[in-house]
Amino acid sequence: MNLHTFFLMAPQAGAEGSGFTSLIFMGAIFVVFYFFIIRPQSKKQKEVQQKVSEMKKGDKVVTTSGMIGILNQIDDDSVLIEVGNSTKIRFLKSAINDVNPNKTEKSDKK
Repeated sequence: MNLHTFFLMAPQAGAEGSGFTSLIFMGAIFVVFYFFIIRPQSKKQKEVQQKVSEMKKGDKVVTTSGMIGILNQIDDDSVLIEVGNSTKIRFLKSAINDVNPNKTEKSDKK
């Protein structure tokens, strides 16, 4: 069977319901994507937003760029993070990826 013959073949008899079956299959794939990818991601995003809104001075934070530091000052849309000995960097609140309340670097070193 060559390639030309393959494209000229007619669909088999009794395949009229294949369109409906394909539609059901695509719907099932969407449901799987929703429950395994979309829903957990949106839940995680809501948790991070809640943590960012509840953060306070002294909390340990991680930014989206991977910077780890201690909150020094919180403004309306930005924060000042101490990342080293008297080294402070200002970030937007939207750049905060994780907040660990009441964890300081001194308690992390054992």
